[in-house]
Amino acid sequence: MSAVEDRLAELGLKLPQVVPPLAAYQPAVRSGAYVHTSGQLPMVDGALPAVGKVGAEVSAEQAKELAATCALNALAAVKSVIGDLDKIVRVVKVVGFVASAPGFTGQPGVINGASELLGEVLGDKGVHARSAVGVAVLPIDAPVEVEMQVEVAD
Repeated sequence: MSAVEDRLAELGLKLPQVVPPLAAYQPAVRSGAYVHTSGQLPMVDGALPAVGKVGAEVSAEQAKELAATCALNALAAVKSVIGDLDKIVRVVKVVGFVASAPGFTGQPGVINGASELLGEVLGDKGVHARSAVGVAVLPIDAPVEVEMQVEVAD
């Protein structure tokens, strides 16, 4: 097991299986020194633990936890391409989408769930640039979606 996966275990987490694509795309692709993930939903064992808009059916606190699940799913997608998460040089960029109820403006706090998980797991390598965007709706009524770009070594 890699040092990154050892750290996940210390945090009581386990890297999940890669979430199968819902349409015509790959969960992650490598281009040169970078791996780009597709948007990862907070799928757990093939299902969404919650659906709906953040600020209505889903609380901001619950959405923050779901964003962490998205980041964990993104790490699984990265591993599927590079084989060993210890090859991560750094997380370069995270983009988070939050299905937001009208008037909800807490998108940065929700996406902190993903950012904080990456920092806890990867340390300084997990520090990244980020965007947190409110949207009307996400695939299969997911409350949150996260994608990331990771620099990797050979």
